[in-house]
Amino acid sequence: MSTIKYRHYDAERIIQGRKMSDWLPFALAWWHALDAAGADQFGVATADKTHGLPYGSIALAKKKADVGFELMQKLGINYFCFHDRDLAPEGRDLAETNALVDEVSDYVLAKQKATGIACLWGTANMFSHPRYMNGAGSANSPDVFARAAASVKKALELTVKLGGRGYVFWGGREGYDTLWNTDTKFETENIATLMKAAVAYGRKIGFTGDFYIEPKPKEPTKHQYDFDAATTIGFLWQHGLDKDFKLNIEANHATLAGHTFRHELRTAADAGMLGSIDANTGDSLLGWDTDEFPYNVYDATECMYEVIKAGGLTGGFNFDAKNRRPSNTPEDIEYAFKMSIDTFALGLIKAAELIDDGRIDGFIADRYAGYNAGIGAKIRSGSVTLEELEAHALAQGNPPAPPSGRQEYLEDIINEILFG
Repeated sequence: MSTIKYRHYDAERIIQGRKMSDWLPFALAWWHALDAAGADQFGVATADKTHGLPYGSIALAKKKADVGFELMQKLGINYFCFHDRDLAPEGRDLAETNALVDEVSDYVLAKQKATGIACLWGTANMFSHPRYMNGAGSANSPDVFARAAASVKKALELTVKLGGRGYVFWGGREGYDTLWNTDTKFETENIATLMKAAVAYGRKIGFTGDFYIEPKPKEPTKHQYDFDAATTIGFLWQHGLDKDFKLNIEANHATLAGHTFRHELRTAADAGMLGSIDANTGDSLLGWDTDEFPYNVYDATECMYEVIKAGGLTGGFNFDAKNRRPSNTPEDIEYAFKMSIDTFALGLIKAAELIDDGRIDGFIADRYAGYNAGIGAKIRSGSVTLEELEAHALAQGNPPAPPSGRQEYLEDIINEILFG
């Protein structure tokens, strides 16, 4: 039961025919909330998340689970997301690594049963260890490829064990820094092979959820194969993976790709592949993945507008976000989650008001009304020929100028809905 007092988030409130909690299945990111301690490329950690226990120990892994479930209950968050290495440290070899994660996942599963908190999605960390310096599925070594595949196999088993709704491939180091040492066709084909094997095994062991790919344009490698939503969708279609995969869109990654968050959401939704969201934000003045907690109500409103129009998510909203380095107390973590949960709740409320208002939808419908009949309807049917289009153009003479797009009018409607 949540003990945090929200201004806008009310799990039971009905919006567009659904409970707010159904539109907004929030999830805690194990790696940030329970691990990230403020270290960056210029300095060491500023927060202590060891709880007085040895780093990398099983005792610490279980203590993190205790803290995580207590925090989720306090916040009213019903889901969590994990990498295999978030749950338990790596052992001396694969067998010991698997045994360690089995022990900790048993502990986590008991916590789930006691609290009712569920797993949103799982994934495998195939980017931190030096063996993955050249990627996992894209590795130039078949031995590394096999180790990555074994990690995916185990992470899928963990996801099924913990009842995860999805499984994510985050590209990590699936990319390249220079073409002088890279066969891109070879590498992308191997990535597809790994993903096809994962689908086959997942279905074999009873995983019925969606697989996700999380687009990211750069960092750590200069050229990521999953650069943005459009690139990733093309990859899925090319390799016949579109029936099992959807996209997990991260706001900060959209910024790094030179897109807006909304653009990436719309691109995925247009292809029927909007599955889940990593809810964070970046800093337009910084050129890296800052993973800040989201606070911008405009962005949240645009996001929820797209989510409502798409009919909701098969996944949820994973707060892949961390406190700023000087915000280093446990209370700061609570403040951050509260702020972001309220931000998306308000965004949902305002997005629903925009839809109910109807002026924007009506304007867009009118803008394309010429395609409802005559040559326009034939264009939309896909049956028109160039000869017919030429005949229409000759008969009409010079076409009239299109009507105004009235962007400022529409933006004023948004301000009116948001602020009155």
